[in-house]
Amino acid sequence: MAVRNILNKRDETLHKVCKPVISFNERLHTLLDDMKETLAKAQGVGLAAPQVGVLRRVVIIDTYDGTGVHELINPEITWRSEETQRVQEGCLSCPGEWGYTIRPQKVKFRAQTRDGDWYEEEAEGLYAQAVCHELDHLDGILFLEKVVEFIDPEEEE
Repeated sequence: MAVRNILNKRDETLHKVCKPVISFNERLHTLLDDMKETLAKAQGVGLAAPQVGVLRRVVIIDTYDGTGVHELINPEITWRSEETQRVQEGCLSCPGEWGYTIRPQKVKFRAQTRDGDWYEEEAEGLYAQAVCHELDHLDGILFLEKVVEFIDPEEEE
């Protein structure tokens, strides 16, 4: 495993749409393991493959709630609740920038495991927020485009 460099918002890679994963092999497993190590070192909640320079539909999320690191390969949201949450967000690719976004309170998604098996899951609260944030990365969208109010990093609601 290795810690990978996290790209800055100015890098063009972060503004491109990622391609699906079609090979579930050792290379993918290494990417996932490296992303876990990178996320842990950066102390973030989520990390998408384009943030480490790989244009594939791969996301990892750790909400530090005891459920461990979630691996989402080729994820797609299948349902969003009408109920929303106004949440504070930041991004490892946008250090020092914070803002409030409006995200669904709950989402359902389907994704594949590192071995290619499909699964479905429901997420709510912080996990739902992270799923939406990270899946935006896969489509070349940064959270800055979703901010309804920018805030000073020292502020708290």
